[in-house]
Amino acid sequence: MSIGRREFNTLTGITIASLALGSACRRLGGAVMPSDGRLSARPRAGVKTSATGEIKLERDAILQIPKNGSDRPLPLLVMLHGATQRADDMFWYLGSAHEEAGVAVLAPNSADTTWDAIGSRAFGEDVYYLDRLLLHVFETTAIDPARVSVGGFSDGATYALSLGLINGDFFKSIVAFSPGFVISGETHGKPPIFISHGTHDHILPIDRCGRRLAGELKDKGYDVTFREFDGDHEIPADVAREGLARV
Repeated sequence: MSIGRREFNTLTGITIASLALGSACRRLGGAVMPSDGRLSARPRAGVKTSATGEIKLERDAILQIPKNGSDRPLPLLVMLHGATQRADDMFWYLGSAHEEAGVAVLAPNSADTTWDAIGSRAFGEDVYYLDRLLLHVFETTAIDPARVSVGGFSDGATYALSLGLINGDFFKSIVAFSPGFVISGETHGKPPIFISHGTHDHILPIDRCGRRLAGELKDKGYDVTFREFDGDHEIPADVAREGLARV
């Protein structure tokens, strides 16, 4: 089975446990960053989209605007990469699905090989960076506030699920391709959740990851769509299209 563009280290996200994180603040480079995972940037009214196509942002983040997306407020998917990956890998996985769906995609890059709170650290630098990126996007691109979603693959799916639950009053849906676990935090809102997982995933086994997560989230009252597919640690084209349809 194909596992996508890059092989992952087998240690990536395999620890299936939630991390209890405090809500205190910490400093990095002189900036105060909340470690509770909360985002403050919000779409603005009256903004006109200034460009279409691929736009490079801070830390080589990529904002991809549909070719015909300059005449209306757009849905936005924040798409988070897996461990050792980069922003451009997400567009390799998505193929043309985002263009076909008319969805703008913001793909940021983690400061380290994976996202801050995936390891033993609290939310911090990457959340602060993501907030800055979103602020820039909302200042330059007309985004529909009712259709802002967060998604990701592998470690990025874990991070997307975690941030999505914490910011469920902001993100209107969560799209998690092959997640590992959920990082503990104070949840807000009840966004619908799409989870996909390969039945032959050798990095994040489906029984310990996707199936378990889908069941636990359903038990907590979330509207969860769980999509199993005959594959490994990957995002098949039809699964990508199904996920984008939820944005």
